[in-house]
Amino acid sequence: MSKGIQTIIYPVTDIAAAKAVYSGLAGVEPYADEPYYVGYKVAGQDIGLDPNGHKSGMTGPVAYWHVDDIKASVEAALDAGAETVTDVKDVGGGRLIATLKDADGNQFGLLQDA
Repeated sequence: MSKGIQTIIYPVTDIAAAKAVYSGLAGVEPYADEPYYVGYKVAGQDIGLDPNGHKSGMTGPVAYWHVDDIKASVEAALDAGAETVTDVKDVGGGRLIATLKDADGNQFGLLQDA
């Protein structure tokens, strides 16, 4: 079951410059501020900055659908014609993510919290 899109991750090349822009835009300080990820909570939405995103195949912002069962959701998307960009992986704290793309090349993510 999907809980909808609740997370958007932006691939960035200069985390400090991106942090300045998104902190100003969000109007809040980040809840996570690490060299590998900066994250904001804004009106129930999680906005993330990933300095390694381009290296992992991100071509632009990726919206993540929050799901109860990531493996079943990946399988359903693949059965419907999606392609894998990155396989399911644990990004810490039991949070699992995967990135896929549709027939037009649009990337989307799936996210399952522990």
